Amino acid sequence: MALMFFTAVVSLFLQAQVGPQFLQHFGYIHLFSLLTLWTVPTAIMAIKKGDIKAHKRKMWLLYVGAIIIAGGFTLAPGRYLHTLLFN
Repeated sequence: MALMFFTAVVSLFLQAQVGPQFLQHFGYIHLFSLLTLWTVPTAIMAIKKGDIKAHKRKMWLLYVGAIIIAGGFTLAPGRYLHTLLFN
């Protein structure tokens, strides 16, 4: 979780290269970084309180949102990973 949190922070410094930009820097994919920055601390707080159900729900949200959906967006045409894998 620490590495996911660190990666989310670092990704906010990377400029969006594909799609519309906000403030001439951020793109839609940055929303998943914000999701990660919110979910990791709240999941840790939930497990420390013993709320396993909330922790499980937050980890599921993080997995689906930040890994499956955001990971899928990295394969979109015009992105570096798409070019690397399919060209």
